[in-house]
Amino acid sequence: MPDSTRFVGLDVHRDSVAIAVAPLVGPIEDSTELPHQLPRLRRYFERLLKAGPVRACYEAGGCGYGLQRAMTSWGVVCEVIAPSLIPRRPGDRVKTDRRDAIMLATAYRRGDLAPVRVPSPEEERVRGLTRAREAFKNDVHESKQHVLKFLQLRGIVYREGKKAWTKRFRAWLEQVRPTLDPLDARVLAAYLSSLSHKETLRAALDAEVERVAQTRPYAEQVSRLRCLRGVDTLSALSLAVEIGDASRFDTPRRLMGYLGLNVSEHSSGGSTRRGAITKAGNTRCRRLLVEAAWHYRHRPAPSAAILARREGQSPEVLGSAARADDRLHRRFAALLERMPAQKAVVAVARELVGFVWAHMVGTPHALAARMR
Repeated sequence: MPDSTRFVGLDVHRDSVAIAVAPLVGPIEDSTELPHQLPRLRRYFERLLKAGPVRACYEAGGCGYGLQRAMTSWGVVCEVIAPSLIPRRPGDRVKTDRRDAIMLATAYRRGDLAPVRVPSPEEERVRGLTRAREAFKNDVHESKQHVLKFLQLRGIVYREGKKAWTKRFRAWLEQVRPTLDPLDARVLAAYLSSLSHKETLRAALDAEVERVAQTRPYAEQVSRLRCLRGVDTLSALSLAVEIGDASRFDTPRRLMGYLGLNVSEHSSGGSTRRGAITKAGNTRCRRLLVEAAWHYRHRPAPSAAILARREGQSPEVLGSAARADDRLHRRFAALLERMPAQKAVVAVARELVGFVWAHMVGTPHALAARMR
């Protein structure tokens, strides 16, 4: 590395960017704060580039990857750092933007920071789609709860069936509305109108998800993932865009660790203590995998929908899906004999990652590999 190389730590916020510049050897040579405006930042880095190569980094966060892409176009090597893997001193109780920038610059120079994979703009757009669909699912659930709790406060409880929000339940709601006080009826109508609007938006997002899942480069990967029980179009597309290039993990175990499904450990001397999963990495993927793992409680008997999703797939993909059905069900049944279902499903989700990795990579070698 040239002696003129400078390492730059950036503490990035919506309106400001704290900057610290460290030479290859020696103390910090510059520390400043600039407005978060690309023209101002570009002029600053162009001055640095005149003296030699520049390598910069900042923490992944709410400001996204736009700054990283801009700096790369200026000729600056810029990496986005995983915040959870930044080494911190336990006794350090002073935190300022300037100190954070200095810490990033010096740790980056030492090679102590772990960069994250920067998604392409297309991947970010599809991520935005799947995350918006998840947000509207939560909004619909919240609106349904508003209706149920409002009726419960008025002493009106649905007892004609086991489940709410069926066709029968909605017909019952129409019968209840005329019996309410006019003011209560107006409130209930507002709740139902809000719910209907959110369900319409969610349906539009579902249609867009289906469309995107059938386009390149997602179509083949999504179709392979949908062969696994518990993974349909939305889950498959979400896993594809959240994980990205699965082949960068040389083994499934590394993907398990990336998703925070490995068991934590605190061992010292002659004692070995293992605890809960680490919960590092992508929360959305971890939740999707746990939800999918619940399907393996039941014996392998593929439904008509799963058989339709598996139609036309290669023998390697079908063989991998069949092994997943058999292995994960047996694993779930064995675990239920010695632990609660809530713990067993997480262990099954960890093993499901191995099959997800194989279907995302898609090579015959990966699909034929036996998970250990």
